[in-house]
Amino acid sequence: MARFLGIIRRGSSTQDNNDMKAITTLQFIAATALLACSGALQAADGDPAAGKAKNSMCIGCHGIGGYKTVFPEVYHVPKIGGQHAAYIVKALQEYKAGNRSHPSMRAIAASLSDKDMADLAAYYASDAVKSAAK
Repeated sequence: MARFLGIIRRGSSTQDNNDMKAITTLQFIAATALLACSGALQAADGDPAAGKAKNSMCIGCHGIGGYKTVFPEVYHVPKIGGQHAAYIVKALQEYKAGNRSHPSMRAIAASLSDKDMADLAAYYASDAVKSAAK
């Protein structure tokens, strides 16, 4: 395995420890990549038509080019039409978990189920919304 990973064994126990650290690091990176992809898999299950029906909380800010909020601070609101579905799902999950700080988005995300997030992400990533975002 060590040779496969490009690690040259030198016969010392220190080298063996370094080999194990390299393997463990690669395993961690692989596990992290799989976890990151889980949002993409969830987003793939979203229904764009259902997302369109659920976007009333989103469209008022994210559907207006150049829109800025004034509460709790001045913030340039990004248009999300055409964004990758996996990114939208991950962002909403992060707001819901409290790992992103915008209070309005945290409150909105807290009210969304995983299915709602997937549907909204599928809608905003759809070709119809991508065309309108240009």
